[in-house]
Amino acid sequence: MDRPPLSPTDFASAVSAITSAFGDPTRREIYLYVHENPDGVTAAEVAERFDLHPNVARHHLDKLVAGAYVEVALERPAGRGAGRPSKVYRVATPEITLDLPLRHADVLVELLGRALAELGHERAEALAEDVGVDYGRALAASMSPGSDTHRSFQAALHAVADALTAHGFAAHAERHGDQLRIVSEHCPFGGAAIEHPVICAVDRGMVRGMLAGLYGHELVTETALSLPTGGERCVTSVQDVEPAAPGT
Repeated sequence: MDRPPLSPTDFASAVSAITSAFGDPTRREIYLYVHENPDGVTAAEVAERFDLHPNVARHHLDKLVAGAYVEVALERPAGRGAGRPSKVYRVATPEITLDLPLRHADVLVELLGRALAELGHERAEALAEDVGVDYGRALAASMSPGSDTHRSFQAALHAVADALTAHGFAAHAERHGDQLRIVSEHCPFGGAAIEHPVICAVDRGMVRGMLAGLYGHELVTETALSLPTGGERCVTSVQDVEPAAPGT
């Protein structure tokens, strides 16, 4: 037997439940926008409509796809001209049910995001980096337990990249011009870092903390590129401060 369509009030309640399940109010408006366009929308259109970076728009849409609320297909949408096919997103069904599971991880991410927002950007970023530094120092201690011998700057940098890779960052160390940097091809924080870019300060702090423990000096680290700013990978630059050899 066919279900009767939801009333406007029930529809709004269901969409609000979807928003709560996925942990981001922006996604509610994006879902409504997709629902209002049965021919489908692209990530570029969502980005323009809501003044978002395309990476962020794509992240929200892919979250809706993962929850089976939106479907995606590679096609050339009608009326958008010639060119390469694009991913087109449309609702999986025009009807919405209220049978929604509680997603604990997303609730925690939403709590984290709101808590950080209450602190303000500067304090939140400083806190996130401090957490990363402490964790990085602990990792360095576990890598060289009971040792007071520090590694060379280059060796420490490569050890940091290896440790980050073991933690899911798929990282490597490289020289870029006059800079040394850690390049992470994967972010284990996933969509949380795109929704709450301040989390990127944790990565930067981990690099600084591990280098301090392995190299023996506090170094200057800076986030040179990240997923939330449109990068395809995350890059932490490190100032090369290895002491010159005596007599040079």
